[in-house]
Amino acid sequence: MKIFSIALGPHDHNTYDGMFHNQIERYSRKKHNVPWHVDVYPHHSEASRMNKKDTKYTRKFYDEYFKPDNHEVLAFTITVGGIESIPYHNIEKEFLEFKPSTLWDYKLIGNKYYIDHHQSHAAYALLSSGYKESDILAIDGRGWNYNCIFIDRSGSITDLSDKMSIGILWNYFAKKLYFGHLGAGKLMGLAGYGEYQVEIHTLIDYYHSNGFTFPDNVYDILDSHKKEDIAYTLQYVTQELIREYVHPLKSCENICIAGGVAYNGYMNEEFTKIYKGVHVPPAPGDEGQSLGTYMHADYVLNKNTHVPATYAGGEYTHMKGKKVDLTQLAQAIADGKIVGWFQGKSESGNRALGNRSILADPRNPNIKDIINRTIKQREDFRPFAPSVLEEHYQEYFDTNQPSPYMSRIMPVKSDQIPGVTHVDGTARIQTVNRQQNERFYDLINEFYKITGIPMLLNTSFNCKEPIVEKPTEAIRTFNNTELDILVINEYYMSKVG
Repeated sequence: MKIFSIALGPHDHNTYDGMFHNQIERYSRKKHNVPWHVDVYPHHSEASRMNKKDTKYTRKFYDEYFKPDNHEVLAFTITVGGIESIPYHNIEKEFLEFKPSTLWDYKLIGNKYYIDHHQSHAAYALLSSGYKESDILAIDGRGWNYNCIFIDRSGSITDLSDKMSIGILWNYFAKKLYFGHLGAGKLMGLAGYGEYQVEIHTLIDYYHSNGFTFPDNVYDILDSHKKEDIAYTLQYVTQELIREYVHPLKSCENICIAGGVAYNGYMNEEFTKIYKGVHVPPAPGDEGQSLGTYMHADYVLNKNTHVPATYAGGEYTHMKGKKVDLTQLAQAIADGKIVGWFQGKSESGNRALGNRSILADPRNPNIKDIINRTIKQREDFRPFAPSVLEEHYQEYFDTNQPSPYMSRIMPVKSDQIPGVTHVDGTARIQTVNRQQNERFYDLINEFYKITGIPMLLNTSFNCKEPIVEKPTEAIRTFNNTELDILVINEYYMSKVG
């Protein structure tokens, strides 16, 4: 049966037909496809500007894509804050009341196939892992029935929502510290600068012990501590809760992790200490909901294990111009040039994995400040990732497994790469082999031949907006920032001077 999948939620709208992963933010050019989102720091008024009754983007997405008559099977899932804010006229009550007890439970009415939000995360993670058996942690801010579930190797669901409301907590602190709605990633970057504060730990304990509410003096407590210390302590408590509630549920030697909190690289690295295999897919947050929903339906209805391509977005006709030579390009990077790198189909998820990337020399101790100030135009504390040849990653990073999707943060063992080493001595690495991305691998390898360093600094190709999707957006970003070179597929352009 041919399946079309849709994820209905308040942000990160996306669809999937088995080939093309349509992440709507790439076309609306609004981060998370939220109309009131402003990616500016600090921003003190976002909460007051947010109009929760404004559902026009969700409604438009619903009206455009939720069309069961157009498909043999329409698979979908929903999120709190999404579907309940628009009319129910096409959603049967049985779907909204469905609550699974195992991973492979589902609700089918006519040609409409429905699973819970966290089942979608779990199915995506498990079926893309290649593991014969695995535990699964699906953890985010909010779904429909759950905020956090653990699934053992038999497929049984354990609801941890009343113990592990971590995603909501990260988003709450991100907003209160003026990083904006869905700003948890910024907060995680700041954690490397902080120190543990017992008063913040006590505040979080109060939150978990009092129905996920804070005391009346919460603002006084937060205002009396540095932002970086709050971030560090929140990271500390996150890992403490994982050890307390998740580790004891271990049922095998592998674990798959998905949901928005799966972008927490420190947490993911901790799992490598008790699991032999740790898999986090490339689009673990709600931007991958349509993928997991499609995969679940295909597995149940068609008895097929479908694994989406890492690069499942749009692909565009290349521009004409000068053909790029990878050796010369690698030399330019070694000489200090910063490159916008646009290749083939765009990545699924929020990490640039070598097709929509900004690339630079990781040896330059000043490169983080240069890119943050002149290109990304974002907070100066936010670090950048190294993309390292897989055969060399353990020479530079203290970890026991490859990390192909930039999903884990681990200690750096070398002082040769200050440009990609965070203030706390860590890095969120991407390991690259030729099978994953041949052209990107070859460019890194040319840089390795020139410098002896088998990696490049890699960050998403954007400036205060979603990752560039089309060549025109790449060219605009190139013209409006201090990027030195732009490569689009086989061709390049550079700035004079």
